Amino acid sequence: MSALGNLQDRLASTFGDGARRSGVPRIDAPPLAPENLADGHIPENAENSPPQARSPRLPERLHRYWLSGGGLVAGVLMLSIGYAGGPLALAAFLILVAVAIAVTDFVRHSQGTAGRVHSSQPKTYTEHQYDRQWEQDERAMLLATIHDQLGDIAVTRNMDRRIVRANTVFRQMTGRPHPEGMSCEELGLAFRPGTEPNRYDVEMSTPLGQRIFAWHDVMIRDPASGDLMVQSIARDVTDERLTAHAREEARLKAEYINAAKSRLLATVSHEIRTPLSGILGMSHLLSQTNLTAEQGNYLAGIRQSGNALVQLVEDLLDFSTIEVGRFELRPRAEPLRQLIESVVEMLSHRAHEKGIEVGTTVSADVPELMNFDPARLRQVLFNVIGNAVKFTHQGGVLIRAGLDGADLLITVRDSGPGMTPAVQARIFGEYEQAGDAIERSGGTGLGLPISARIIKEFGGSLTVTSEKGKGSEFTIRFPLSVSPEHRGSSRRGLLKGTRVLLLAPDGPASIGIASTIRTLGGHCQRLEPGDIGGFSLSAVGKADELPTDIIVDHRMAPYFFREFSDRVQIAAPDLRKIFLVNPEERAIRPLDLFDAWLIRPLREQSLIDVLSGRMRGMEKRDAINDNQRGFGPAVPEVKPPTGLRIVLGEDDPVNAMLVRATLVKAGHNVQLVGDFETLLGIAAEMGEDRLDLMVTDLSMPGGEGLDVLARIRAGERRDGLPALPILVLTADHRQETHNKALLEGADAVLAKPVDPERLVTEVQRLATRALEAASVH
Repeated sequence: MSALGNLQDRLASTFGDGARRSGVPRIDAPPLAPENLADGHIPENAENSPPQARSPRLPERLHRYWLSGGGLVAGVLMLSIGYAGGPLALAAFLILVAVAIAVTDFVRHSQGTAGRVHSSQPKTYTEHQYDRQWEQDERAMLLATIHDQLGDIAVTRNMDRRIVRANTVFRQMTGRPHPEGMSCEELGLAFRPGTEPNRYDVEMSTPLGQRIFAWHDVMIRDPASGDLMVQSIARDVTDERLTAHAREEARLKAEYINAAKSRLLATVSHEIRTPLSGILGMSHLLSQTNLTAEQGNYLAGIRQSGNALVQLVEDLLDFSTIEVGRFELRPRAEPLRQLIESVVEMLSHRAHEKGIEVGTTVSADVPELMNFDPARLRQVLFNVIGNAVKFTHQGGVLIRAGLDGADLLITVRDSGPGMTPAVQARIFGEYEQAGDAIERSGGTGLGLPISARIIKEFGGSLTVTSEKGKGSEFTIRFPLSVSPEHRGSSRRGLLKGTRVLLLAPDGPASIGIASTIRTLGGHCQRLEPGDIGGFSLSAVGKADELPTDIIVDHRMAPYFFREFSDRVQIAAPDLRKIFLVNPEERAIRPLDLFDAWLIRPLREQSLIDVLSGRMRGMEKRDAINDNQRGFGPAVPEVKPPTGLRIVLGEDDPVNAMLVRATLVKAGHNVQLVGDFETLLGIAAEMGEDRLDLMVTDLSMPGGEGLDVLARIRAGERRDGLPALPILVLTADHRQETHNKALLEGADAVLAKPVDPERLVTEVQRLATRALEAASVH
């Protein structure tokens, strides 16, 4: 027994509660839960907690008792029972011991599983993890301090969107000193997604009122635990958002106002054009009757006022179109020289009435074809050159076109009164005009501002330089756009070997002619009135350098007849004598003494043909004076058919009478209708009663004009009828309306007020085209 006792003592001292009796205290580190480390707090009893604070659980006590001697005691009891009670008693005792061991194992397993689950809830940290967590907390506190000073919000949330930590600004803005464990939505924050991922506009009710914060989320990983976190930074952008909102509201309001203004102008324009068409048309018809001189003057005043009103309407509509941003360029390959010449021809009559001249010259390096919007550039040139003619009373206007690097340069130089620097500074402003009161009353003050904006759309600029008393020079500059196949110029050398003696007063016209001849490879010498008396052809040069042509300006005719006509050299047959006259004076000038003649303003091609001997007389000037300030295409010459059967759709009595009278005077038979239903019925007629042509307005009772056009064309296709020529007259100036009418089946569209001559010419053109098409089939 002493051996068993010694063994029991040894086991107890090693595994049992002998540790308590030894008097050496056990030191157990308490678990460092995350909630204890989140704010950097270390429990005070983390190092010196007493061992009694950790009471052993039931399985541990049973295990300890068994190792402390319980097993030996159980063995002695089994031997005693087996000896005294027999095998049955021993078997019963063993069964009881087995059950006890099984229960003990089950309890131990259950407690171990619960312990593992329990230990996963408040995760315990190692010393290394604790150090890393402490460093992370230090950084978080530093960043929170920085954001506090900047007035920004800094929030850290777990993946459940619960707040783990927040800076002072967030606590103050939300009014929650301890927001940990709550979500932002529970605190009343409203998130609106931004334009980029993880960015939001967050509305928050704060002590300062409702505020808006620009919120940005970033995913981070906790260095100690390895868990994912959401780090959020937010800045107050209330003022910026309110300002942006105010700007957007102002923009929408401005767009609404501009749209309303455009609708108003379009409506007013439509309503003005209809009676204006009647006024101008009736004045034209009245001018074809027998009138006294006094009546003719009154009628001229009526037409001048009507044309001024048309100009006013056009300027207002163009300006409104540009203002609302619906301005659109339609570039295509066009010859620049011919465009400039056509504008000058339109304005030449006004210049000649004032006793001034207009000259043009285009440099040889300008390509024959360029890409630009011809209608808009024509409008700019018409405004700028017309403005120069308007304010010039002596001398004239010279237009030059050439290249300056990669830019096209068009200059308009006049000899007018000039402008002060103050006037130059405001000349391109809306409704601004130069000149005296009488001159200012002749326009709207929108021509130059509109021109400047059009050239800006071209990618260029319109500028002016002027000096008071010495005239002005307007410069149009925009980038040159030329297709590869149109590069180069074939104009150089067209007049090579031509030597011209030009008798003309000094001025834009003579400068333009001489410059054009030199540009085309010829030689030109100018003589002014003071140079004629002592001039001799032999002084020009050698015999092979004598002039081949002499051009005489009609203003120099008296000098020519007095000084040159009887000279032998002038009368030589190999010297062509060419007379230069104004269109208004060609019928009263003696032309028999000359071999050929030219009219001003001079066309380059006419000059080439005359100097080359291909043309003797004056060229025919086509219908360039369009009813829309010359912005339409030139009308080709056609053989005028008569006796056409025309249906006229017009519900305005004055315009109906005007158009009908104009067409009847041209020899046509006109049937008038005032609604679309009747017009559709007439258009559907077949056989010999079918009409030759239709002229109609787009606004009449009984339907929509564009729909009626489509129905007419659909009916023709269904019944196999030839297409009836349709000419549309409309008071709607918008290009999109004209394009829609053409797409729906109209052959031509004219805007009111329509020039009667233009109307007759267009009717003749459409009728001739229809006859030619019918003869082919």
